[in-house]
Amino acid sequence: MSTIRRRVVVHGHVQGVFFRDSTRRLAEAHGVAGWAVNRDDGAVEAAFEGPPQAVDALVEFAAEGPPDAVVERIETHDEGPEGLRGFTIG
Repeated sequence: MSTIRRRVVVHGHVQGVFFRDSTRRLAEAHGVAGWAVNRDDGAVEAAFEGPPQAVDALVEFAAEGPPDAVVERIETHDEGPEGLRGFTIG
């Protein structure tokens, strides 16, 4: 099974709305490794590694966010997998 990695930066009202925790729960449910952090500029940045369909599901979720989020735009970057295990939030 192939593994891909995508890094996203999500802009809008995305901090203080359980964005990172919701992302972690979905990632764990889909078997996706990676991380999600709040940035100083108010954005959330995350990296997803796993099977292409599962990573795509996480990117789609990031574009919408949890119910109280207001996503204004999302940047997506394809990167080489780093062999991450588990999903952390910071």
